[in-house]
Amino acid sequence: MADPTDFDAFYKDARARLLLQTYALTGDLAASRSAVRDAFVAAWHHWRKVSRTADPEAWVRPVAWSHALRRHTTRPFHKEKGLDPEAAATLEALAGLPLLQRRVLLLAHLASLSMTDLAREVGIPPADAERELQSATARFGLLRDLPTPLVRTALEPLAEVVAEARWPRPTIVRRTGAARRRTHTGVGAALVVGALLLTGTLVTDTAGVRPTLQRDAVAAPGDSVAPGAENPADDAPTDSPTPEPEPLEAAALLGAEEVAARLPGGGWREGATTDGTEGDGLVLPCQGARYADSEGTVALVRAFRDRPRGQEAPRSAWQLAESSRTDRAARAAYDGAAGWFAGCDEPRAQLISTQRVDGVGDEAVLLVLRDWAAPTRTVVAGVARTGRIVTVTASQRRGTSADDLLDQARLLGGAVDGLCDLTDGGACTTRARLSPADALPVGEVPSLLSAVDLPPVGSVTRPWVGTEPERARDNDAATRCDQTSFVGDFRGARFSDSRTRTFLVPGGRLPTSFGLTQTVGSLPVPQARALVEQVRSRMASCADRDLGTDVVTVTSQTGPERSLDVWDVTVDVSDDTSVRFVVALLRRGTAVSQIGFVPGPDATMAGGAFLALAERAAERLAEQPAPRRAD
Repeated sequence: MADPTDFDAFYKDARARLLLQTYALTGDLAASRSAVRDAFVAAWHHWRKVSRTADPEAWVRPVAWSHALRRHTTRPFHKEKGLDPEAAATLEALAGLPLLQRRVLLLAHLASLSMTDLAREVGIPPADAERELQSATARFGLLRDLPTPLVRTALEPLAEVVAEARWPRPTIVRRTGAARRRTHTGVGAALVVGALLLTGTLVTDTAGVRPTLQRDAVAAPGDSVAPGAENPADDAPTDSPTPEPEPLEAAALLGAEEVAARLPGGGWREGATTDGTEGDGLVLPCQGARYADSEGTVALVRAFRDRPRGQEAPRSAWQLAESSRTDRAARAAYDGAAGWFAGCDEPRAQLISTQRVDGVGDEAVLLVLRDWAAPTRTVVAGVARTGRIVTVTASQRRGTSADDLLDQARLLGGAVDGLCDLTDGGACTTRARLSPADALPVGEVPSLLSAVDLPPVGSVTRPWVGTEPERARDNDAATRCDQTSFVGDFRGARFSDSRTRTFLVPGGRLPTSFGLTQTVGSLPVPQARALVEQVRSRMASCADRDLGTDVVTVTSQTGPERSLDVWDVTVDVSDDTSVRFVVALLRRGTAVSQIGFVPGPDATMAGGAFLALAERAAERLAEQPAPRRAD
């Protein structure tokens, strides 16, 4: 039995400071008092470990702050009635700071941490923390209309507000913490039994249900290949004691009101919250495995559904959160979760765009996909990592339109803010900013197109299927106009890493000539540029050399590192028959590629679709290896 004397003294000494901090953080006195009380309950629950740390308050503070932030999220910044004008003005100024700057300012002035400890607590480098503190101080002074040296003085009226707070006796806090310990022990035993039963199920149940973009309800996330061997250095102990990770609980997930605030609609409703152990666990659109980290500590997923307005079809949304044991495992889980969407293997799913999201967690990405199977649906998926926690937000609606992408990024940011203050969390959200990014690498040969890149063709309802990538011996993407080869020598340099693959639509009742072929290869930059000029010259003169051929230049783009050309070629093979080719040639640094598409009578790409495909192919060329030197 732990000695309660030290805990009781700690509780009485630290509770007022923590209440002042959480009240300044949220402006909500009731939520702050409850959060501090619950943080001390958690501290007694873990008191054997907490009491051995150099600074028990450093363990309790992040828990109290996290609980306070979650409790007040339904209102941007609560205001107490009858508040002293000076205190009200201070709260108003604090509300005008971004959350990260508010946290940094309060830690510096109300917790008196060193810059190193402050930076560690908010999850950013010390130099960044120092810059954020300077910005926060200057902005607070401007909002409060005070010189920056008086920032601490401006916070003093808040201490008078919290001074009259009534607290439960230490014995009540300890009794609640002891009850929590007994509850957790019972639940833990039940989970062990459940895990043993589940393990048997996973070993014997080889049948699975494929994930689909058409899912409207959620059960849980699913099973995945374990990440690579962990590096012990990722979890090396530090000189400072580390608090026991705060459990990832359902309260950390988004609520319906938070979803509605970012994705306006008829009225979002919260559905089930599960832990991924039921059924096949594949609940998100494109989800490729039960868990992004099968060795993680916990996973939760929550579903939402929007009531339609008028004749609008309902929308669905989800949030998944997983906590990993190590930093390395969390990074692998982030890559794995992003890969579910980047390489979505739904039969008629198409990746539309990829956006990098700055200002959200430690790393984040937003992907837009479309499922062309009737009824057509559009999915926007965001994946972010904050410390050792990975979260995914996904929304789905019928049709080809998506919610505003900045709103989607803010939804992802809201998901991160519910998790970043946990002890396993990292960076929170400052201001979400989007920028176009290359498609994430997928497939055995990531420099080649994948089926997820290909658009629909005409009225064909069957999916594209690609052959296995193989070493290029012939270039089936070439036309008789250019006859480009990706094998052997070209002007004193040798092609390297040349690969090719073809995409068809099996069962689509299409002509045997129908299909799309791509070939890639590497050359030194001078030879790669020369190859582009040679193909351009041959295409420009083809109609003069072959009177049965018509060549139309669709686009010709040239830049320092890239070029992209698209031609529409028609070849007369007899008096009554002609064959149409759509051809693209692209270069990115030392990587070159040619794409040849032969459409069918009712199987053509919609206007601009082939050009967009060529641009996607240029993105993927970033993964092409540099040319090898001749032996």
